[in-house]
Amino acid sequence: MPTAVLLISCRDQPGLVHAVAGFVLSQGGNIVHAEQHIDVESGVFFQRVEFETADLDTARIAESFAPVADRFAMSVQVRRSDERMKVAVLASQQPHCLTDLLARWRSGELPADLLAVVSNHPDHARLAEFHGLAYHHLPVAPDTSAEQDAALLDALAGHDVELVVLARYMQILGQRVLDAYPARIINIHHSFLPAFVGANPYRRAFERGVKLIGATCHYATEDLDAGPIIEQEVARVEHHHDPEDLMRLGRDCERLALARSVRWHLDERVLIHGNKSIVFRD
Repeated sequence: MPTAVLLISCRDQPGLVHAVAGFVLSQGGNIVHAEQHIDVESGVFFQRVEFETADLDTARIAESFAPVADRFAMSVQVRRSDERMKVAVLASQQPHCLTDLLARWRSGELPADLLAVVSNHPDHARLAEFHGLAYHHLPVAPDTSAEQDAALLDALAGHDVELVVLARYMQILGQRVLDAYPARIINIHHSFLPAFVGANPYRRAFERGVKLIGATCHYATEDLDAGPIIEQEVARVEHHHDPEDLMRLGRDCERLALARSVRWHLDERVLIHGNKSIVFRD
């Protein structure tokens, strides 16, 4: 049965939980999931409330909730649980994250309308065709970044994309793209940030003798690889592992961290607080 989801943030103060629960009751609703968190240092309250109700019109729910939101100066997002976001996936040459996401999507694990694959290489055209997706090959050259950003924005707008997933897309997005999708571009980074950023991270991790290898999934911002972290995944490194083994372990970490992050975003489980994210995990 579809439900309504409220994502709430505001200054922590008495009466918040009571007011939200009272609103749901006033709508004839029934809360099926409720999670909350208080960031003690900043004094900010976060809550995710999922509830059943006969009328799932999100515009009406938002309008009805407005007096409560105004009373407590809340920032509020309202969405139906069966409302599917329109998604585009960007990838360069490495296919492991892209193929994993497509498989999860086809199996129903990712509740989204995945519409397009965009790449600066032609490599994944047949894969996109197999899955019935549009494929946009947008080559990138050092002196054409502005034109490429414009072409990318046109492609995304043509599909009314709401969420952009960077599945090992090895290009830096321009400010125009970042501004168009604030907190709606998810990137997977091939190391356990902030360690081993840049090129050849697994080789440098091997040379350092690490005992854990990992991957970091975060929202893309103008600060390269420094946006709010959604998820991190790690694997243990044994003494007999060579750099190729570390790459294999790292790719597994990348797949898992990215898939979880995308699913949590689709399920409206993530709230941004400064350069941190509050994730109400499933």
